Amino acid sequence: MMIEKILNERSESKCELCGATENLHCYEVPAPSVDQSTAEEMILVCQICQEQINNPDKMDTNHWRCLNDSMWSQIPVVQVMAWRMLTRLRSEGWPQDLLDMLYLDEEILQWAKATAEDQSDEDIIVHKDSNGVTLKTGDTVVIIKDLNVKGTSFTAKRGTSVRNISLVLDNPEHIEGRVNDQQIVILTKFVKKS
Repeated sequence: MMIEKILNERSESKCELCGATENLHCYEVPAPSVDQSTAEEMILVCQICQEQINNPDKMDTNHWRCLNDSMWSQIPVVQVMAWRMLTRLRSEGWPQDLLDMLYLDEEILQWAKATAEDQSDEDIIVHKDSNGVTLKTGDTVVIIKDLNVKGTSFTAKRGTSVRNISLVLDNPEHIEGRVNDQQIVILTKFVKKS
């Protein structure tokens, strides 16, 4: 409840995106480098905004004209959500004009881009395991073949479970994970999602 109190004070009990005052909820916008949620990674949103953020199919373009005001917020998490929603709606025309005006610090822009909202379907790199199953950051995989680990004296054995993997963003064939207390790069064709 402490976070909700902080958000209500920060936003003056209004949706930080559209300004509505009823049916307000805390919405988490996790920063890539932060493990635990704090008020800096959360915004106060109304039910309408929350439903449309979570269900792009229910998007009412006119509702999001409110971003014309909220995109100028000094609060980084609000800037991130405004950028993401404008990017999601950019094919409508007017959101692209607002995006062209919006300036975000490099760190905030990286946070905003963490969901790959700005990439077209062709640009998105997808990591797939040996069975063609899509891998995501945080997944657990099992190694399907004994692998000699370069630069070390050990072999990653078949059947070894690798928890909490991370994806190599610029290469769809590589993931990273911890084996024998060492962070290693593993080829996706040698793992299966568990």
